[in-house]
Amino acid sequence: MTEQIKPPYELADFSKIEGTPCPCGVARRAFTDVEDFPGTVHVTEISEDAQTHYHKILTETYFFLECDEDACMQLNDEVIPVKPGMSIMIRPGTRHRAIGKMKVLIMVLPKFDPADEYLDP
Repeated sequence: MTEQIKPPYELADFSKIEGTPCPCGVARRAFTDVEDFPGTVHVTEISEDAQTHYHKILTETYFFLECDEDACMQLNDEVIPVKPGMSIMIRPGTRHRAIGKMKVLIMVLPKFDPADEYLDP
């Protein structure tokens, strides 16, 4: 039996990853099928009508790439202004939504699971 050798890296070209609608807008998710990587990396275009949601298991870390001047994040009952170059780590159970148009890089641990996405009524 020949042992399959894995390459020393994984490469993601977000321009070739199909966008998936999500409560935030449209997400392009990388490394979903990489077994030895414990998370996923997303580039998400946030729409102006992003929905408040939370995760019971996932921890998300947002890095803001592009934002409108009045962009904010709502985390439970707190609204925090954000700008490009900032990052927010969001623990499980935190209700959150982006306010304003923006583009974010999101690191998700463990791997993103759409079954762990809960919308507020």
